[in-house]
Amino acid sequence: MGTDVVTCFLRRRGRVLLGRRSEAVGAYSGHWDAISGYTGGEPDAAARREIDEEVGLLDASTPVRTGDPLEVVDGERTWIVHPYLFDCGPGETTPNRVFETVEWVHPTEIRRRETVPALREAYEAVAPTVESIHADEVHGSAYVSIRALEVLRDRAGTLAEGGTGEEGWEELAALARELLEARPSMAALENRVNRAMFEADGRTASGVETAAREGIDRAVDADDRAATRAAGTITGGVLTLSRSGTVETALLEAGPDRVVVLESRPDREGVGVAERLASTGIETTLTLDAAAAHVVESVGCVLVGADTVLADGSVVNKVGTRTAALAAAREGVPVYVVAAADKVSPATKPELEHVSGAAIYGGDADIMVDCPLFDRTPAELVTAVITESGTLDAEGVAERAAKHERWAAWSEESNPSG
Repeated sequence: MGTDVVTCFLRRRGRVLLGRRSEAVGAYSGHWDAISGYTGGEPDAAARREIDEEVGLLDASTPVRTGDPLEVVDGERTWIVHPYLFDCGPGETTPNRVFETVEWVHPTEIRRRETVPALREAYEAVAPTVESIHADEVHGSAYVSIRALEVLRDRAGTLAEGGTGEEGWEELAALARELLEARPSMAALENRVNRAMFEADGRTASGVETAAREGIDRAVDADDRAATRAAGTITGGVLTLSRSGTVETALLEAGPDRVVVLESRPDREGVGVAERLASTGIETTLTLDAAAAHVVESVGCVLVGADTVLADGSVVNKVGTRTAALAAAREGVPVYVVAAADKVSPATKPELEHVSGAAIYGGDADIMVDCPLFDRTPAELVTAVITESGTLDAEGVAERAAKHERWAAWSEESNPSG
């Protein structure tokens, strides 16, 4: 039997919060730790309590993943560690006496610091994986692409610590290809992973780790700047759909008169978006996807994200985007797409993901069920594509597409069968 404790990792902008334990707590003073504490027999409640008491960020934290308990033996003591991962939004960190200092760091720093026992293993139990990226049908591609870079960064950090050379590069190249195959419709993921591999110094694990770290920081900044530019275009009411962190940030900055959110089947992530917007005081209406044409005439613009902007200027996004754009064209309502420039793809034919027909039909009739997750909106239905560096016209899209095609060349050069 051991003593049950929680270890909670708060993640913000691709980094996690670590604190150096103070002398006031006694055990492991001077060691780096995540947020931790005794469970009292209720790990879930303890995780929330410790986040609130130790750093005051509970209201900004959203649960992401709970890992399997780890048994950690340290001398004569045995700990049963319950790992947790939370996404943490904006908010001031107010550490109590547990920590003498706190820092937001890339998790690979855990390997380079004196930490409490098994902190690295606790993080690995909740860290993103290829499988979690493949299964994520709720978050937008900006979010998912950063998680992909985290997977690449974390594995590169492990290999760099082990001092691997060419073998480490080949393992990372295989991992990068798995990430690319996990979500083929997401250009941001493809471009950001490709850039990290293309820019990795000396084709080494440490080079990949550095490039992935820089890619994460750059991606977060790009999304923020794109959102700020989009906020400046919003007037009157807004119609949106699906879940895009960049769109949400733009709406919060703009503070529009009202927002109409389509529920966004099959996963209905629009419901969560509507709830979050309403909680900030914005007048928010949630409605059916099929009501897009009915409500679009009552707004000043349509604002959506994008999973991919194809080289011809057309946009791949959550299914329902094309319907909303067609309805907006009929009513003379502008359609703005906000996305980091990394979402521009060299491709002209989209990869349109589908989900199981069980998402909309559970009966036993002999019928075919088609449940697309994305659709393609022609360029002529899009008023503007707003990025961190400004609005992209057809020439600008083509230039970005050519750059992204160069980044992809790393795979052909390192793939013996390519």
